[in-house]
Amino acid sequence: MSVQAATSLRLTRVVKGEPARVFRAWTEPDQLVEWACPEGLSVANAEVDLRVGGRYRIVMKAPDGAVHTAVGVYREIERPVRLVYTWMWEDTLDEGMQIGETVVTVEFRGRGDGTSEVVLVHEGFPGAEARDNHETGWTSCVNRLEAFLS
Repeated sequence: MSVQAATSLRLTRVVKGEPARVFRAWTEPDQLVEWACPEGLSVANAEVDLRVGGRYRIVMKAPDGAVHTAVGVYREIERPVRLVYTWMWEDTLDEGMQIGETVVTVEFRGRGDGTSEVVLVHEGFPGAEARDNHETGWTSCVNRLEAFLS
């Protein structure tokens, strides 16, 4: 396994909605609160300053009251086909959350039939365990996105 493979993940999913619709779901706070956390959690708050250099903050809450907050900065915005942003956990008391700053690239590819292929690449993990934990989380999030868009 290459270092690149050990420190990055890639997910691809076809979802209902043209790229502009899926892009809005990924970037508008009122839509992010509906899906942008793993199943079993809820989004307590989502803040988005959608411009290059702008920040986002997604506060996820577990049933036991634990709070996990993802934060980052938008690096590239190409409406409605591509987003690149940093990803970091604001709360680092849990050792498994201490992964440092990573980078997420999401592409929204129209398929011409009212659906979009969403390609997510998350890079820069310190190792395979962190990558695998995030792959589980992202898979769950994208499941929720798919249900939200249906």
